[in-house]
Amino acid sequence: MKLGEILQASTDYFEKRNLESPRLSAEILAARLLNCKRAEIPLKLDMLLSEKLVNAMRRGVMRVGKGEPVQYVIGQWDFRNLTLKIDRRCLVPRPETEELVQLLLDCKPLRAIESPLILDFGTGSGCIALSVASEFPDARVAGVDVCNDALSLARENAQSLNLNDKVTLFNSVEVDLADIFEGGTLHAIISNPPYIPTAACDNLSPTVRDFEPRHALDGGTDGLDVIRYILDESVMLLASGGVVFFEVSAEDNQASDVSRYMSELGFDKINVLKDSSGAERFVTGFLADGV
Repeated sequence: MKLGEILQASTDYFEKRNLESPRLSAEILAARLLNCKRAEIPLKLDMLLSEKLVNAMRRGVMRVGKGEPVQYVIGQWDFRNLTLKIDRRCLVPRPETEELVQLLLDCKPLRAIESPLILDFGTGSGCIALSVASEFPDARVAGVDVCNDALSLARENAQSLNLNDKVTLFNSVEVDLADIFEGGTLHAIISNPPYIPTAACDNLSPTVRDFEPRHALDGGTDGLDVIRYILDESVMLLASGGVVFFEVSAEDNQASDVSRYMSELGFDKINVLKDSSGAERFVTGFLADGV
């Protein structure tokens, strides 16, 4: 069977199940099986596949057809300049979170600090912490999570990317956050926390609702429980002038609610920023001197 034939059959199968981006999903599966870049797939359409590869492709197609994220099926995903191991222990990294990392990397006051201390709250796969460590080598980076399974995955990614000596990972329930950097006050906190209201979690697409970890999605009644907790902690953990970077929901005026709470806690220079699609997705702010 030729690659082009099985790609078309896979695309048709996904379309009948009303899956998003059917052709893209088929090409992602094929690229993983052939160990090539997806951009190379159009050049290989006449390639004859072995029975083994055809059967492997069909197994992957069946899993995606049942709603499983293609990232879990192939077991990896690219995030900025890193290729990460991805499975059901973590959320699938989103493009918006890559933009969140860029906001930190572009923060001039933070870049002016020698060896700044940066904490990734809710590290999951480690995508944020590992990207910051990779692209901001002068920084000292830690990641925390409440889930030991997620931390295990983050450690696997750190090891495979040779970044385990640049990022430290902790269970935030089991350690005193003030001691993560031997008592040093933080210069930045970055987080893509659970921010979906509990009642909305059951209305998520089946691909998200049925496969991605609920604890990494559910942000409580209004979606802001974890964000408020992080902000309450940040007042004690950040140095004066320290900065926070949050990804939030683009719905329900979350950005405005987070901004208001930050102001109540003594943050200033608060900014609500849009993602590449024009949605209000990020909130940043600096802890005012003397708080």
